[in-house]
Amino acid sequence: MQKVFNALAVLSFLGTASIIGGGTYVYMQREAIRSNLMGRVAEAATEAISAALPSLMDSATPELPKATGGASIPSLP
Repeated sequence: MQKVFNALAVLSFLGTASIIGGGTYVYMQREAIRSNLMGRVAEAATEAISAALPSLMDSATPELPKATGGASIPSLP
């Protein structure tokens, strides 16, 4: 029974050490992680805007007339 408790204690220690090690790594690399994430967000936003822009421009631009009327010169009274 003592061997089971020792094995559980070792597993508990390893789990706690890995949590502390992972947390320390993330804390030390937080600036690099943040800048990488900001770069990905900016790239995704740029792609989304670029993809939406042609349809927005098509809907905002009026159609050109197919035919125009004659030119009229206003007369002075």
